[in-house]
Amino acid sequence: MPSRPRVIAFDVIGTLFPLDPLREVLVSLGLPPEALEVWYARTLRDGFALTAAGAFQPFIEVASGTLDGLLAEHGHLENSSAISDVLTCFSRLPARTDADTAMSRVKSAGIRVLTLTNGGQKNTRSLLRESGLEDFVERIVSIDDVRVWKPRPEAYAHAAKEAGIEPGRMGLIAAHAWDCQGARRAGLIAGWVSRPEIRFNPALGQPDVKGDTLTAVVDAMLCLTED
Repeated sequence: MPSRPRVIAFDVIGTLFPLDPLREVLVSLGLPPEALEVWYARTLRDGFALTAAGAFQPFIEVASGTLDGLLAEHGHLENSSAISDVLTCFSRLPARTDADTAMSRVKSAGIRVLTLTNGGQKNTRSLLRESGLEDFVERIVSIDDVRVWKPRPEAYAHAAKEAGIEPGRMGLIAAHAWDCQGARRAGLIAGWVSRPEIRFNPALGQPDVKGDTLTAVVDAMLCLTED
């Protein structure tokens, strides 16, 4: 059993901020409702593929390209302004209802809070500011700093280095099994929140702690034994 972390990093997209509000925006462009999941999955796929091949592009560039391709598949002409408007919405997503409480509990326990994201610094800061979460967060760590996408171990190692702590004393809370798996392989303590995923893919091992809400995962992580 791992020890209680001294720093907890939260994943951002899908974990602190659900993507569901973007569904209506995509539908307004003539895409079907399920296009949201397809778009996000393809964005992750292409970002992961770039990293696997030893290349890098920021999230916003990859997301723009996958959205353009999805629109083309549904017979819609290239519309750079519409794509730009959709991507701008990433900086205006509402936070999950328990994000504030979860981060507050971490801070009250004397544990430092970071975010670790496949997104960019600017967009993440805007999300945190607009949602009132910015004051909880000591540092925003983005893959742009290290130029590899999570779940490459370099991304998690860089977060630990930025926090000035050994990877084994840092926790990551994420809503993605692949992210938790990457964190564990890099030596971090992984906490999985089961939304929107319902089951953790057993092929990816298991997280150290899990729960149905951010607060439940935080509480489970805080209950780990201090050394």
